[in-house]
Amino acid sequence: MRPAVALRLGRVSNLPTVWTNVLAGMVLSGHAVADWRLAGTLVAVSLAYVGGMYLNDAFDAEVDALERPHRPIPSGEASRNAVFAIGLALLATHILLLAVVGYVPAGGTGSPPVLAGLALAAAIVIYDRWHKANPLSTVVMGLCRVLVYVIAGYSVADTLPEALWFGAAMLLCHLIGLSYAARQETLARVENLWPLVLLAVPLMYGMWLVFTDVTVLPFWVALVVVVVYAVHILVRGARGTVPMAVVTLIAGISLVDSMLIAASGHLWWAVIAAAGFGLTVLLQRYVPGT
Repeated sequence: MRPAVALRLGRVSNLPTVWTNVLAGMVLSGHAVADWRLAGTLVAVSLAYVGGMYLNDAFDAEVDALERPHRPIPSGEASRNAVFAIGLALLATHILLLAVVGYVPAGGTGSPPVLAGLALAAAIVIYDRWHKANPLSTVVMGLCRVLVYVIAGYSVADTLPEALWFGAAMLLCHLIGLSYAARQETLARVENLWPLVLLAVPLMYGMWLVFTDVTVLPFWVALVVVVVYAVHILVRGARGTVPMAVVTLIAGISLVDSMLIAASGHLWWAVIAAAGFGLTVLLQRYVPGT
């Protein structure tokens, strides 16, 4: 398998949004993130993401042969069995790394990050295997990102505070709206627009955060601009524009993270998270994000 094909299969251009999820989860846990557990968790969750993308293509190979024959497996650029094996190996390695994060350091949190990692692996497999016919698949996809928050939080904290769960709920709303749009990618336009209303929930929550802390304002404004732009594309419904809206909303995950981090009082971490949006958009120019 050529390196370029491997990168396409893993949708690696979207990895910055995974990294900002980890950063947000740790910050919202109320604990410091500037130690090696941050790096270990970043690598572990990145492997889970890429592994999930590999399994997605492996499970969808037959459908892709009809709807997306240019994808690596139906086009013959990658073996379905090899993609399955790599995806499963990446998920297993992600669990092992979380065990190191939980048990190796003195005073580590022990099993919680491992258990959360197992839950993430299970959610990934469930989504990849049954998302085509599952009406709740968008919720399962959102829960995968919520579990990244949980993993990151438990990597540094024994208990998770209310702020993390509120943040995870906002991220879930964004992901459900995004995932619904992504399911329409093979169509000329989104058939029903009402699920996209969920994209407004983090915006309304962010408005409330701005009233309590004005430093949240620039991150909230950036998120509003991105979501409004993406929804405008979807409402317009021009052929071929759904993927553009989807990748924009994917990159916007980092802006949700930055808004939540800013509200926690960590301005510079929020700036770093916001940079994840720009990095994702840049990488999507070279590796497709859908």
